Amino acid sequence: MLDFALSAFVTLIVVVDPVGIVPAFLSATHGLPAAARRGVGARAALIGALILAGTALAGNWLLARLGIGLPAFRISGGILLFVVAFEMVLGTRPAREAREAEQAIEEKVRNIAAFPLATPLIAGPGAITATLLLAGQIAGNAAALAVLIAIIAAVAAACIGAFLLAERVAGTLGVTGNVVLSRLLGVILAALAVQFVIDGSRAAFMHG
Repeated sequence: MLDFALSAFVTLIVVVDPVGIVPAFLSATHGLPAAARRGVGARAALIGALILAGTALAGNWLLARLGIGLPAFRISGGILLFVVAFEMVLGTRPAREAREAEQAIEEKVRNIAAFPLATPLIAGPGAITATLLLAGQIAGNAAALAVLIAIIAAVAAACIGAFLLAERVAGTLGVTGNVVLSRLLGVILAALAVQFVIDGSRAAFMHG
């Protein structure tokens, strides 16, 4: 259980990357009073956590109804996570996230907590895929599922903390610090993604 908890926490914290989405948060909430900015950050983290928790609870049921085997999803999900990691290493993900935040402001989206903060920045395709993969590893284990939900809540809390300290974090890390951190997290995520593909391939060959 401890190994799963550690693996799940590392996977989700790397995919969501609370510190990495701080620049997009600052861009999306630019011009808002400090109190309103804090409210938006808390609401975004809550919405993102609810999306991921719902994915953890209903993901396996949905895959079964669609007739998708877990090995196949592990392979495809691992590939998708590797793409996310590739973007992080090359530095294209932060630029895309900032662009999405700017577009949301330009379009005068009423609730920026839901878009673009909760999704796709917190509960994006990578985080949803990772949650599905993790839930698939513990199918039928209620205790492990509770641990996964708790980890999702912890990651959401980390996002809230990053948002509350957004200006300080951005100023401390600077452009270079953000770039280096994103590259390092991307390498870790790439290794996790490859492991998902290996596990899925092994399971497929064993059942084949």
